[in-house]
Amino acid sequence: MEELKHFSVLLNESIEGLNIKRDGIYVDCTLGGAGHSSVILSKLSKNGFLYGFDQDQLAIDIATEKLSKISKNFEIIKSNFRYLKSELNLRGIEKVDGFLFDLGVSSFQLDLPERGFSYRFDGRLDMRMNQDSDLDAYTVVNNYSEGELKRIIYEYGEDKYAPLIARAIVKARKEKPIETTFELVEIIKKALPASALRGSGHPAKQTFQAIRIEVNQELEVLKEALLDALSMLNSKGRLVVITFHSLEDRLVKKIFKEKCILNLPKGLPFIPEGYEVEYELVNSKVILPTEEELKVNNRSHSAKMRIIQKK
Repeated sequence: MEELKHFSVLLNESIEGLNIKRDGIYVDCTLGGAGHSSVILSKLSKNGFLYGFDQDQLAIDIATEKLSKISKNFEIIKSNFRYLKSELNLRGIEKVDGFLFDLGVSSFQLDLPERGFSYRFDGRLDMRMNQDSDLDAYTVVNNYSEGELKRIIYEYGEDKYAPLIARAIVKARKEKPIETTFELVEIIKKALPASALRGSGHPAKQTFQAIRIEVNQELEVLKEALLDALSMLNSKGRLVVITFHSLEDRLVKKIFKEKCILNLPKGLPFIPEGYEVEYELVNSKVILPTEEELKVNNRSHSAKMRIIQKK
C-alpha cells in the first residue's frame, strides 16, 4: 500500500509524557497513520500490549501494515474512541498504563479531496471520520436552519461573522444545493467583509472547523472518552492529550483541573477521611512544539499537549 505523507505531532514529547513501561498496556485512541503507535509498540516487551482506535478503514489498513512490521502485540479496534471503555472491557481490559489522544485530523484525511475535510481541495462536502455515519457536511450545510448554522459556526468555529456566513449559506442553497468544498468556500468569501478577507488565515478555516466538529460530535465525544480513560488508569498511569484548537484545549484543561483538586465545601477545618486527590498534573504549563518541529510540519503550529497522572 502506498503510504500517504503523515507527520506525528509532538512525537518525542508525547512518548516521553507516557513514561512507557515495557510490560504495560497502552491505548492510542486516535491511531491515524500510526506514527505515535509505532514508537509506543517498539518500546513494549512481549508482555506489553497496544490497542489502537480508529473509525477510518484507510487509517486502519495503513496502521496494520506499519505495526505488523514491529510486533504482533497490538490490536486495532474499529470504533469511535467514545466507546473505549466498553470495547476494552470486552477484551478483559479493566486497567491501562497510558492513553494517548492526538486530536488533529489525520494528514491523509485532509489531503484526500474526496473526504471533503479541507478548504484547500475541491471535493464533495463530507467530513465524516466514520464513513458509515449518516450525518455528513452536506447534510449540515443544506439542511440545518439558519439559526443552527449560526450557532455552530459561532460556538465551534469561534467566528464573529457567523450570522453573515449562515445567512449566505441559506440564501445560496435556495438556488441549488451546496455540494462541494470549493462551492462553500466561495459562499463564505462573498459573505465576509473585505477586512476579514485580508486576514492572515484562510477565510473558510473556522467554518470548516465548526462543521467538522458538528458532523463528528467531537466535543461531546471527547468529554466522555477523557472521563472514561481517567477512570481506567493504573496507579502511575498517564493520559496524554494533544489538542489543536482552543475549544478542545479548554475542555481538557477544565477536566484535568477538576480531577486534581478536592471538591469539598469551603471552610472545613480538616479533610474528611477517605477524601484525597487521585490525579496530578505532569506538566503545569502546556507543552508546545519546538521551533525545529514547526519548520518541518506547519500543521503542528496550533498543537498543545497536556498530561495527567493517576497517583
